[in-house]
Amino acid sequence: MKTYNKYILSLLASFMLLSCSDDFLDRPDLINPDSQNFYQTETDAMQALMSVYDGIQSQAHATTWAPVLTVSDVLSDHAFAGGSDANDGFNYQQLNTFNTPAENPQTGTIWKKNYVGVYRANLFLEKIEGIDASDDFKARTSAEAKFCRAYSYFELLRFFENIPFMTETVKGSDYNMPQADPEVVYNQVALDLYEASQDLPEVIAADETGRLSKWAAKSLLARVFLFYNGVYGKDLIAGDVTLNKAAVLAELEDVIANSGHDLLDDYAMLFRLESEYSIESVFEIGYGDSPGWGDWNYIPGGEGNLAAQLQGPRAGGGGDWNRGWSYAPVSYKVVEAFDPADVRLEATILNESEINTTVDHGFQHTTYFSQKYTSDKEHWGTDGSLELNRKTNFRVIRFADVLLMAAELGSPNAQDYLDRVRTRAGVPSIPATADNIYNERSLELALEGLRYFDLLRKGLTYAESELTQVGERGPLYEGEQVNFDVTFDVATRGFLPIPQDALDLSNGNFTQNDGY
Repeated sequence: MKTYNKYILSLLASFMLLSCSDDFLDRPDLINPDSQNFYQTETDAMQALMSVYDGIQSQAHATTWAPVLTVSDVLSDHAFAGGSDANDGFNYQQLNTFNTPAENPQTGTIWKKNYVGVYRANLFLEKIEGIDASDDFKARTSAEAKFCRAYSYFELLRFFENIPFMTETVKGSDYNMPQADPEVVYNQVALDLYEASQDLPEVIAADETGRLSKWAAKSLLARVFLFYNGVYGKDLIAGDVTLNKAAVLAELEDVIANSGHDLLDDYAMLFRLESEYSIESVFEIGYGDSPGWGDWNYIPGGEGNLAAQLQGPRAGGGGDWNRGWSYAPVSYKVVEAFDPADVRLEATILNESEINTTVDHGFQHTTYFSQKYTSDKEHWGTDGSLELNRKTNFRVIRFADVLLMAAELGSPNAQDYLDRVRTRAGVPSIPATADNIYNERSLELALEGLRYFDLLRKGLTYAESELTQVGERGPLYEGEQVNFDVTFDVATRGFLPIPQDALDLSNGNFTQNDGY
């Protein structure tokens, strides 16, 4: 399906350019597909749906790399910026030190790629009712598009907060959408996920691996609730349904009791190729090397996981790691947080001493790298440019996260859920207090792109205390101390600046976020 995907993406991009008032040119084109004549059959709809899925898979725009996983961890206290030197990693260093200008290309890429995703989902939802297909087909594929739209909007909300909002494609020539009240957008995200959970299947057939399930929608809804409720202190409203703490917990308990998902026995196997779409994976975004990609002028055309390339060590040939770029080097703070007996330590963090080839030290070298998303031999592509074809799926929501979210929301089974997570890790039981459950997330889910947002939802005072790191240094750090000092800017409330090109194109309709 990914092969079809790239073809459809080019079609959808061209649809936006097709406009003319001449009667002759306005006649239907019976040969070349466009947005008016393409959506006819289930096959057409499935190809278009793959472009919607591609919207949430994208990690780049044009030639700018901005995997959300890497950007999120660089913003957190779990990683620094890295790169080969201070110039190479300058844009990520701006993010890491909370000195991010509106012109930062990574913030612009996150903005653009997510609005591409929103556009594709909106277009699909407008066209699906007109195709020749069964009601069941329409319901399921519409639910998938709603999920993807919600996912894109949630990324935009938690990075930028004040964003333009639309649930249909723009008609006419007025593209100057105002920024919406975040509450309105969050409630639409909740509605999309709630409705999607009603029409997505409980079981995904083997020949449909990678498609979304009911359980993915319920679990993402819980993640949205925890962030929204933590930052704003409000419940979500999905149409006429109030999603408060009790209601969201009920959704999670349903996932735990009825989804068939469970923990893998061995934590170390979670990010291996053989564990892709495993019993623990509730929501996973696929990446790979088919087709092999080598066009460095259009990075989004490939299927490789860019985060794995960015975060891998700068290792030479001949070993089990090769040609990573050493972004997001891991803080010693993460290493210290683990009990030495915790099996998650070795499965989460790659120590330079484990690498069986030469390693060039980059900027902010700490001697630690991510073990979960890295440039290891198992995930090398077999075709195209090696750097563009890393075969590592993004485990967006794992069952362990579901257990911890349910425990955090006050499940009567909280102690059991926490114990299940810790037993697998090889560490003893601890009381299921609010603090212990929350802290467990930073161990179980370390370097999975969640830490920064978990800090923000605990409040700005707590976030500042964790994100500000001055004078702290691991035993093997290289470089001046100032390179590792970070001071969180409370004035920004943790949100990124609205990209400058978006401000320029808004014709004065957008207001820059606080602190910028």
